[in-house]
Amino acid sequence: MSWFKRLGAITWNWLMPNRASTYDRQLLVLVVSLMMFGLVMVASASITEGLSLRNDAFFFVKRHLLFLLLCLLIGVGCLQIPVKQWQEWSGPLLLFSLLMLLATLAVGHSVNGAKRWIGFGPLNLQPAETAKFVVITYMAGYLVRRSDEVRAQWMGFIKPLAVVFCLSALLLAQPDLGSVVVLFVSTLGLLFIGGARLFQFIAMILMGVAALVALILFEPYRMRRVTSFLDPWADPFGSGYQLTQSLMAFGRGGFWGQGLGNSVQKLEYLPEAHTDFVVAILGEELGFFGILVVLALQLALALKALQIGRTALKQGKLFAGYLASGIGIWFSFQTVVNVGAAAGMLPTKGLTLPLVSYGGSSLIAMGIGVAVLLRIDYEQRQESVQARLKVDA
Repeated sequence: MSWFKRLGAITWNWLMPNRASTYDRQLLVLVVSLMMFGLVMVASASITEGLSLRNDAFFFVKRHLLFLLLCLLIGVGCLQIPVKQWQEWSGPLLLFSLLMLLATLAVGHSVNGAKRWIGFGPLNLQPAETAKFVVITYMAGYLVRRSDEVRAQWMGFIKPLAVVFCLSALLLAQPDLGSVVVLFVSTLGLLFIGGARLFQFIAMILMGVAALVALILFEPYRMRRVTSFLDPWADPFGSGYQLTQSLMAFGRGGFWGQGLGNSVQKLEYLPEAHTDFVVAILGEELGFFGILVVLALQLALALKALQIGRTALKQGKLFAGYLASGIGIWFSFQTVVNVGAAAGMLPTKGLTLPLVSYGGSSLIAMGIGVAVLLRIDYEQRQESVQARLKVDA
């Protein structure tokens, strides 16, 4: 028992050091925990798919591990970039993202009827994932440059939405409605934090809802998704098949689950079990308790990002504050959409569960986001230490 207490004390002192550490250890633990959860669940959910497609039970988990290592390497590289450099790059990055989305439509290849990927040797990259981070970076810079205009004039509110509209048009051509919704919500969230007036949000939300309804009504496959979401059991072997299989996975899991590796739905009953619907396999194998753990980690990660953003804004570092807050909105909203779709609370959107689902582009984009959060917090801590040293001197 004394050994257990000693281990607990060491862990607590590491997570909550008496002296200010150079980086946020709690944030690092949250991210690594989600990545490890994802690695285990992808390994469990993709065995049958790997055998069926490549005759290799660990095909997808090996690729996922490769993506994780690549994500960590890119994250370490981004950690060396000062926050002010992202502000200077925000315009060129937006232009590059637009060109990549155009290239996807021109030379990309289709998977399941969606043209969202560009091949680079053995890797397939999805530019829509990095576009989310790029738009948040651009919006943070815009709010710094045009803060008074955003608060006082309609044009200050409309201009960034015009940028989002251009990106959305390219995303809808793929088609990728889920990413469009994430971009729209993240942009509105940042404009709200930036001080835009309330009636502008009400008007824009009404316009956004009207546009979403129009996009659904005029595209048959989207209409089928909505009708299957409203009543998946009306066509359980057709348009409602994926959702009914997902709901059965949740139902089998109960509170404690069937045990890791004991899912039935992953045996090629539930499509995309290791990607968009990995939370359903998580619920079947680890139960409601396992889902609560993952959601608690996701919530803690989003709150940590918002806390970092709030601290930066209080210190007058507007770009860093907006950027961290935008990353927190992005992570939290995408989690809500992914879990909501798998649980039948929202229409299926094809979005990954942050840092958990299989998908190299998503992991890399979110790894960059986490690295930027760590860098913002690191710069805050360094300035705090320097200010304390000046006071002591």
